Amino acid sequence: MPPRYKGTAAPLVLAVDLGTSGCKCALVSLDGTVHAWSFRAVKLHVHGALAEQDPQDWWSAFLEGAGEILAADAGLRRRVAALCCSTQTEGTVCVDRTGQPLGRALTWLDSRGAAAMARRVRGWGPNIEGYGALKLWRWLRLTGGAPSLSGRDSAGHMAYIRDEEPQRYGRTYKFLNVPDYMNLRLCGRFCATQDSMVTAWITDNRDPHQIRYDAGLIRLLGIDAAKLPEIVHSTDILGPVLPEVAQALGLDTKTVVVAGAVDTSAVAVGAAVGDFETHLYLGTSSWLGAHVPFMKTDVRHKIAAVPSAVDGRYLAMALQSTAGANLSFLRDRILYHPDELASDEEHPAVYEMLNRIAARVPPGARGLIYTPWLLGERTPVDDPCLRAGLLNMSLEHSREDIFRAFLEGVALNTRWMLEPFARLLGRDVGTIAAVGGGAQSDVWCQIMADVTGQPIRQFENPIQTNAIGAAFIAGVGMGALRFADLGHLRQTRHTYEPSGALRRLYDDKFETFKEVRTRLAPLYHRLNAPRACPA
Repeated sequence: MPPRYKGTAAPLVLAVDLGTSGCKCALVSLDGTVHAWSFRAVKLHVHGALAEQDPQDWWSAFLEGAGEILAADAGLRRRVAALCCSTQTEGTVCVDRTGQPLGRALTWLDSRGAAAMARRVRGWGPNIEGYGALKLWRWLRLTGGAPSLSGRDSAGHMAYIRDEEPQRYGRTYKFLNVPDYMNLRLCGRFCATQDSMVTAWITDNRDPHQIRYDAGLIRLLGIDAAKLPEIVHSTDILGPVLPEVAQALGLDTKTVVVAGAVDTSAVAVGAAVGDFETHLYLGTSSWLGAHVPFMKTDVRHKIAAVPSAVDGRYLAMALQSTAGANLSFLRDRILYHPDELASDEEHPAVYEMLNRIAARVPPGARGLIYTPWLLGERTPVDDPCLRAGLLNMSLEHSREDIFRAFLEGVALNTRWMLEPFARLLGRDVGTIAAVGGGAQSDVWCQIMADVTGQPIRQFENPIQTNAIGAAFIAGVGMGALRFADLGHLRQTRHTYEPSGALRRLYDDKFETFKEVRTRLAPLYHRLNAPRACPA
């Protein structure tokens, strides 16, 4: 179906892509064209298991970034018909009755809830990988998944605040995920999207058209039900933007706020909406995703199909804790001092240089192996004790080999996820759409194809997929688009085919990669258990 929204007067969406590294704002037309783009960094406070961000920093970054692109062109500003957010997920903001945040937000990297969740998931009878059998059965039957033992999801955060910060818990009017807090600031409603509430593991998800809270699951978590926001659909129009926000940004007060989605859901809308069409997001973290018509769970490998932004469809997800974070770690902690560089978006030349270096190194990084577990891992093992490392290094290796090994290490971990992910889908995943900042790298896309054995489809401007997905969600919410339209709107830059000549090399390296995890996991548990691993 051809787009119905071309021309200089066609509506635009102010799309907000709020990730861990910062806030990107974009003016996007409903055919997926990005007309303006800005980025503002947001500080992450990390200490041991603590990983927090200040919600006011999110809001300030949004106002500055949105203000920049809206002030630059009055003609574009007048065309903005909606605002829609795509944000990091599994963040937890406690707000009071006035909507003010009570302290910093716990991000998806915060694992302080591990002990609190361990107490909640254990049962009196048989236990399965730490979960009481009856409790696990109930979670799987109703939600399609279960709380993470790492404590990094919304369930773990709320349990931690309930047990360890009773004063903050008592003052909390509502627990909000990151997109829900942004929507509160934009339009004044206390609500949660059906996908933002997923990892609280307190909703009955069996009917994808009507996600609702389950009283029994709420009791298992031990949270007061009154502290939970109402659930809305991602495509719901929440209302007009608040007058003070419209005034600050120069927007019409009739501009609407569409509920939006967490980043995993928005990326899926921007990348591949059709059933079983698989995408790979390469950002700070990484994931494999595909829309499916069923709710299904692989408990052993921590993969689940959960509610998505697409009404009537679930999103099968396999999550990798750190992907691009390995590259920024190498850049900021090894090659450069942080004061010497600004944000990734403002200095892409640094990564371009590193990619050129990696391209000069032969496949296999001359035997060097990198394990990309800077913050443990989630799929196909949920193990916060795992750590990153370089193995088999000798005096013959150089920093060029190290960078190539970093890229290959993330690709090997992706292949590790891909095996159980394909089994859950019940089919070969075929061509994988690569999106996110890491998908801008031609070298990395080719490495991904060679290591996984799957063709990799690289979009035009893959770093903008979150914002484009948010714009598409807004278009569906406004009635200007249908989800069925979206497959025709994304343009391919290149498709990378796996090299048959490298298959044996990477098959062998993959088996070694898995053996490294098996052999080193007991050591990592002994080294890190006191501060990083659940009891």
